[in-house]
Amino acid sequence: MASSLGRRRTHAPKASSTLNDDVSCEECGGGHSPSKLILCDKCDRGYHLFCLRPILPSVPKGSWFCPSCSNHKPKSFPLVQTKIIDFFRIQRSPEALSNQDTRRKRKRGGGLVVSKKKRKLLAFVPSEDPNRRLEQMASLATALTTTKTEFSNQLTYMLGMAPRSANRPALERGGMQVLSKEDTETLNLCKRMMERGEWPPLMVVFDPLEGFTVEADRSIKDLTIITEYVGDVDFLKNRENDDGDSIMTLLSASDPSRTLVICPDKRSNIARFINGINNHTPEGKKKQNLKCVRFDVGGECRVLLIANRDITKGERLYYDYNGDEHEYPTEHFV
Repeated sequence: MASSLGRRRTHAPKASSTLNDDVSCEECGGGHSPSKLILCDKCDRGYHLFCLRPILPSVPKGSWFCPSCSNHKPKSFPLVQTKIIDFFRIQRSPEALSNQDTRRKRKRGGGLVVSKKKRKLLAFVPSEDPNRRLEQMASLATALTTTKTEFSNQLTYMLGMAPRSANRPALERGGMQVLSKEDTETLNLCKRMMERGEWPPLMVVFDPLEGFTVEADRSIKDLTIITEYVGDVDFLKNRENDDGDSIMTLLSASDPSRTLVICPDKRSNIARFINGINNHTPEGKKKQNLKCVRFDVGGECRVLLIANRDITKGERLYYDYNGDEHEYPTEHFV
């Protein structure tokens, strides 16, 4: 499988950083790495970006308040069916969120399980309870609203960024794996299910260490399509100084000027909140249970997050943000 590399701007601090006697970090007590120290706009106390929980990738634009001066717990999105259906632009009526539809789709998913021996991708199986699916959607709506992000479940091509014509898998350095016809049908099935309100069994939760993160809300089988990584498509050369913390490589071209990235800061889906950097336990063991893969899907580069083993209910989702290049020291971000 082709790998996918994210272009994060966060790096682990260097021990040789110079000291600063004027400001010290409230967490570690040190004044080293002054370029990584940020002052609270209310109490003027300092914090290292990498000492905060969750870690900040860069100095925020506009005002910033420390944990003591701000309320970290996000305001929950109202658990009202009509509001959720409107937020995610569900194409069918609220009655579509019935157990009958779910049972029918579970039969389709069950058929795909049989083909696992042939390494075929599987469609997700929604939770049986429609009220639970509404809670799952509300958890994502909460995270999107808090981060001021518009929901989108597809790549977007905005004026002034990379045009859709630039997204050509033939430009990929070394070539790109083509998604089979059967797996493409499975991906499209997942998209149609979500449009009907048959939601993936995922819950977005807020953790004081990791920030927004995603948990499996039911067991998920190996090779299940979790989600597509989406957002605005742009040339990497336009984003070298971007302070976004979730930029993902879409096309790694032989000509660097044609390399494309996905920028999910304005428009995105649940992929933005699946963790790619807190991928290690304190003992240094990987927690990875997803694979990030770039595919040629009908002549267009796409990025998929796919389960690389069976995932149990309540387990948090992680993938390796590095790809094969291992450019980023993700073991530091725990």
